[in-house]
Amino acid sequence: MNALTLLASDPDKFTPPTPQELFELPPIGGIYWLTKPVILAVLTSIIVIVFCWSAFAKPKLVPRGIQNVGEIGYMFVRDQVARPFLGKDADRWMGLLLSMFFMIWVWNLMGVIPFIQFPVASHIAFPAVLAITVYVIKIFLGVKHQGGIGYFKNMMFPPGIPKGMYVLLAPLEFASNMILAPFTHMVRLFANMFAGHMLLAFFSMVGFWFLFEKLTPLGAAVGVLGVVMTIVFTALELLIQFLQAYLFAMLAAMYIGGALHAEH
Repeated sequence: MNALTLLASDPDKFTPPTPQELFELPPIGGIYWLTKPVILAVLTSIIVIVFCWSAFAKPKLVPRGIQNVGEIGYMFVRDQVARPFLGKDADRWMGLLLSMFFMIWVWNLMGVIPFIQFPVASHIAFPAVLAITVYVIKIFLGVKHQGGIGYFKNMMFPPGIPKGMYVLLAPLEFASNMILAPFTHMVRLFANMFAGHMLLAFFSMVGFWFLFEKLTPLGAAVGVLGVVMTIVFTALELLIQFLQAYLFAMLAAMYIGGALHAEH
């Protein structure tokens, strides 16, 4: 039973949405793994593939239409995400970073599209898969380019530090790079999308409840406030959705860059 059904069955009590109602979605067609987030994730992949194919498969000297949009996105990711952390290696990693940026952005936008209204990244499994992928790439590249011992030595024993400090610094650096970095990488995206979806659901339900389910002179003002706050938070959420896609791709570039080139 969703929150709207509860409101309709008990019109004298306002019941705010709960995480169980918003995020624990039933399987579709009796297939336990086939849920709304899975379908939206597949749909997002198709959208990004079609968009990139349409924009870059047959580029023209003078870009028009969707190629124009694609090139703007490409230049943004190249100049703001890849080059600051990867330098001369930026172009080699543009395929991964561009795809990741657009996919996460569309994942997030699903939360404000009417009748869909569910950000895929608000299920932690999806950002976790991307974060773990970046983590594996980071470790692989670090060992490949710096050597197994060299990679962990450069990570745990940065130069210019008094040797006595390594007793404390080395385990902290190890924990920060090997545990906290991938954990915060996924949780930052998940937590923002989770909280944003909860806020939008709450204020939209306030508007629905006080304007339609229990309309009173005083309640109408509260309902209007709920609608206004829904609009305000939707605008804010659109900004956060873009920023979270940018930050996730930027951190991925930073981790890959750090694995390719040891810090000195």
